[in-house]
Amino acid sequence: MQQEFFYGIDQLTIGSALAIAGGKTNGVLNKTAIANIQKSQQHVQEIVATNRTVYGVNTGFGVLANKPVSEEDTRILQHKILQSHSVGVGAPIPVEVAKLMLITKVHALARGYSGAQLVTLQRIIWHIEQDVIPVVPEKGSVGASGDLAPLAHLFLPLIGLGEVFYKGARHRSQDILKQFGLAPIQLGPKEGLALINGTQFILSFAVKAVQRMHYCLEAADIIGAMSLEALTGTKAPFDERLHRLRPFAGNTLVAQRLRLLLHQSDIMQSHVDCGRVQDPYSLRCMPQVHGASRNAWLHLKELTEIELNSVTDNPIILSADDTISGGNFHGQPLALPLDYACIAAAEAGNISDRRCYLLLEGKWGLPMLLMKNVGLNSGFMIPQYTTAALVTENKTLCFPASADSIPTSLGQEDHVSMGSISGRKLNQVLDNLEFILAIELLSACQAIEFRRPLKSSEILESAHDYVRQFVGFAEEDRIFADDIDQIKQLISNFSFVEHCNAFATKKKVHLNTGYEAFGL
Repeated sequence: MQQEFFYGIDQLTIGSALAIAGGKTNGVLNKTAIANIQKSQQHVQEIVATNRTVYGVNTGFGVLANKPVSEEDTRILQHKILQSHSVGVGAPIPVEVAKLMLITKVHALARGYSGAQLVTLQRIIWHIEQDVIPVVPEKGSVGASGDLAPLAHLFLPLIGLGEVFYKGARHRSQDILKQFGLAPIQLGPKEGLALINGTQFILSFAVKAVQRMHYCLEAADIIGAMSLEALTGTKAPFDERLHRLRPFAGNTLVAQRLRLLLHQSDIMQSHVDCGRVQDPYSLRCMPQVHGASRNAWLHLKELTEIELNSVTDNPIILSADDTISGGNFHGQPLALPLDYACIAAAEAGNISDRRCYLLLEGKWGLPMLLMKNVGLNSGFMIPQYTTAALVTENKTLCFPASADSIPTSLGQEDHVSMGSISGRKLNQVLDNLEFILAIELLSACQAIEFRRPLKSSEILESAHDYVRQFVGFAEEDRIFADDIDQIKQLISNFSFVEHCNAFATKKKVHLNTGYEAFGL
């Protein structure tokens, strides 16, 4: 039976937001939420009727806040704000991100502080349930007065304008509404402003980034352990006693995972007396580097879940006589951790590239370039060129967008967060990271076969066997881009990590026990 989530009442988590977007959980308005929505909307109606001046209800917007709007024009004003603020440019954002924007906006409006009509929320929920998802351009938000441009595009379909994705195709909104026998909504006072004020664009990119980065970091530990095995590295640097002396949570988690991933490996046992004193940092310091990225990820996750349950509208309607015009729409609380996570994700790729390089050097019994007949064949030389290019591209994306601000609205909005760019940029880095990890996994699977007949641990052998279902051992050169794309899909659709976790659980190995905060 499908689970239910009560908008405006329950605590929204990253997991539950993704479950609603994926159709696994049904988001609904219960009686309490409906009462709160109707009460807030009544407050706005009273403000209009008594002609009390409240920003965005009976005034212009931004620098036009001192321009009064007559009672009869308050509805027209809300229609116009969606039109005037629909100035986004660039390619459409991913459909799932746009759907998350709808989900997070419904949850915020259902709290009952925004004055939205019940019919408006019901229509947004209809879009979510029917998978009629608005087309939202990726660029145009400065992340401060709310994500104005993307949210305006998101809600154009409510008034019969703009475009939507439906059943894999792009349509005019009015055509899809006609197909379903629906008329555009007449927005009430303040509704247009309530729809476009908020951080839902930044927030939805953050939700996706938290999910994607989680799986990348989980994969990085597994793939790094496979590279360590192929390079006959030691597990001594992962000793629990060492990490108790510097107990950062991410570090100690990664060390625990590596110990468990390498447990009872024949390869590891075969070289205990090899005489090598220390491994290169990209092997030895995985707990410190992967762990630091996990600490950054946890910070982003915690702040994202605060934002998921926040009201980021302006003004806030407490009653007909009590409204507060503030700055909850400002994206800075997410912009900073998104930029921090961007650096953390890039660093996970940086160290992965170094392990790719180590695998090619022909050291410690591996053939140079991971192929026996090189010269005629280039072997795995060129895939590492790609990781080098992607790592450098990620470095260029690490400039913190939140460090910049350009005044808007004739100086009324004189400091902005640029968090919308931070959110998009982090997801670009994650795109590249998935490819980098895929190339390391491709290389590690090739390298580990040169250790046969020795076997690694059961978990790592299962990981290797899973990859071999899709990509075989390379005896000679081939179009490695095809292999990279195949394995990248296993990273980006989370199946590689899910397979490894399921196998570990089957073997009664719980990799993350004691570190539940690091889960989704």
